[in-house]
Parts: sequence; C-alpha cells; structure tokens
Amino acid sequence: YDTPLNNMRKIIAKRLTESKQQVPHFYLTVDCTLDALLKLRADLNGRMETGKLSVNDFIIRAVALALIKVPEANVSWQGTSLRQYQSADVSVAVATDNGLITPIIRSAQNKNLTQLSQEMKSLAEKAKTGKLSPEEFQGGTFTISNLGMYGIKHFGAIINPPQACILAVGVGEQQPIVRDGQIEIATQMSCTLSVDHRAVDGAVASRFLTAFKQSITFLDAE
Repeated sequence: YDTPLNNMRKIIAKRLTESKQQVPHFYLTVDCTLDALLKLRADLNGRMETGKLSVNDFIIRAVALALIKVPEANVSWQGTSLRQYQSADVSVAVATDNGLITPIIRSAQNKNLTQLSQEMKSLAEKAKTGKLSPEEFQGGTFTISNLGMYGIKHFGAIINPPQACILAVGVGEQQPIVRDGQIEIATQMSCTLSVDHRAVDGAVASRFLTAFKQSITFLDAE
C-alpha cells in the first residue's frame, strides 16, 4: 500500500536529492582504536551517580576538538563564497518515527563530556517527541551520523548542505591488528568522512580525520 509523504519526509527527500545531484562528494575512511576510550568510559561511568556516558558523547567531543584544530574543515559552501566558523556547532543525526532530524550541540568545543551527554540526551528526547524548536535543529557547521548501535560496520553519508562535511560512524568491534610486528586484538571503529570538494580539499579533510583520530584514541593530551 502507498503511504502519503509527511512534510518532514518531503523536505528530507528534496534536500538529499539536491545534495547528491549538486554536491561533488568524496570520501575518506579511518579506523580508530577504541580500547583506551572504552576503559576511560567505564571508569567515568563507574564514578557517576546519575547518567552514563555513551561512545557517541566521546565522538562529539573529538569532532569538536578536531574542528577547532583544523578550522578549514569547519566551513560551508555559500555559492559565491566560503564561510568559515569559529565555533564547532555539531549536528547529530537522530532517527524519529517521522524521519531523520539533526539537533545541534552549539559551541561543542567548550563543553565537557558530561555536558555533551546531558545536552544530547535532552535534544534526542525532544527530537523523538517532536518538541525541538527551529533554532535547535537549523544551522550547524558539521554533522555526525552514527549507525554503530545498529551493527553497521561502514557507510558513506550524504552531506547536509550548506555544510561541507558529515562523519559516518560504524560499530566498534574487536578485530585482529598488527602492532609492533605482533598480532593483537583491539576494538576498531570505522569512520568515513563525506566531503564537499568545492569547499574542502583532500589534504584538509585528511588533517581533520587525523586530528579526530588522535582525539578519539587519546594520542594527544586533550
């Protein structure tokens, strides 16, 4: 049977069709080792009286830090100009009964993990109950789409114009890796960055992914 399209589905269809037809996408993928993150998450959650940190909270934090480190990736295509942002306003894709919506954590670089977790839980709940205000989902400088909770290993997401990048996050799984010539078991997570080549070149996108990977695997001090 045919189901009539609601307004949200019509808007999603229009925007994604325009994006795929008009935006020259290219894709870069990195595998991130999560063992240090998972150990820290378990330690922090063990000391928290209320609420629990998710892996997605760490991902939001790592994206925000990477955008500040590589501001050339924190841009949007304006047709006749390129707009660069000083703040990491991170949109996070949330699935609802009516379709996909992307509430925004603004100035994510200035918020700690607990603040990010609490705000994301609140925004996701409002998204699922249709209570988001326009300013809570319109705008944003970068999007995260995480399908790891569904067991998806790898995918390429469609850019949300005028943003220039979207990060597609897969599931963290234990896999054999080679370290110092020895085979070890590590938890690996595949992340694919979809990039608007009009706004961001390959070298800039690579530097962003390197900064993200460093933050998510705790190779730097932040």
